[in-house]
Amino acid sequence: MLGQDLLAELGKNTPDEAEPDDVELGESPTVHEVTAVDRDEVDIRDPAACLQVVAGHDFVVNVAAWTAVDDAETHESAAFAVNAVGAANLARACSASRVPMLQVSTDYVFAGDANRPYSEDAPLAPQSAYGRTKAAGEWAVQALCPQSWIVRTAWLYGAHGPNFVKTMAALAAERETLTVVDDQCGQPTWTVDLAGAIVRLIEAGAPFGAYHGTSSGETTWFGFAQAIFAELGLDSDRVKPTTTDAFPRPAPRPAYSVLGHEAWRSAALDPLPSWRTSLTRSVPIVAYA
Repeated sequence: MLGQDLLAELGKNTPDEAEPDDVELGESPTVHEVTAVDRDEVDIRDPAACLQVVAGHDFVVNVAAWTAVDDAETHESAAFAVNAVGAANLARACSASRVPMLQVSTDYVFAGDANRPYSEDAPLAPQSAYGRTKAAGEWAVQALCPQSWIVRTAWLYGAHGPNFVKTMAALAAERETLTVVDDQCGQPTWTVDLAGAIVRLIEAGAPFGAYHGTSSGETTWFGFAQAIFAELGLDSDRVKPTTTDAFPRPAPRPAYSVLGHEAWRSAALDPLPSWRTSLTRSVPIVAYA
């Protein structure tokens, strides 16, 4: 989802069949010549392949990731190979070519037990295999490529892949009522908003370091689902609240995934818009894409 919207933001779309994993940005601050590569073209687990693909570019944005959170619990080494070793290989290649790198990370690097938004410098305390591998990737990128940004995001939805908005739209047509967990709090984030923020961050030459690429405001999955129903012109009372315990999953879900946005303000950049405002704009594009 993010790779495709990032390409659109940069002014170049990939063919419909492409699922870009790594996006490298060209040299103009406003008109970018983009090289987009998929896993079939470049395996980021291969250090030599990373060195070859990075050479000659001005920036690299790594959106490759093992994002199957539950599968990572039983395949942590495979997830680590992509999320940590792959990120390290790209970071090492970027450093060798003196190319700045932006690494996309996740709210899962935090414990998820806070009662106020996590700051960009909050201690990492991942509770899942996925979170551990992404935290390791953050460490590797920062250690191996000092000219790097870490952009943590969460609760992504967009037109170019399966996500919560599409699922709710599909289930609304099949069921009279739905039950959705109401004890996990986060920030639904449209990939179009995040893609735009990433480009602005790079073009502004913002200070290297960690940023939180999530929408402003917060809600629960239940609140998110009710808002989706409302945007679809449906009765939001058809969505009923339940608890995480009612839907046991292999990987623990963070109860609180709200991220703070002070780094954007410090860099004189606007954080992402309100999740509710973006949902209104995005539903006609996303729901049945």
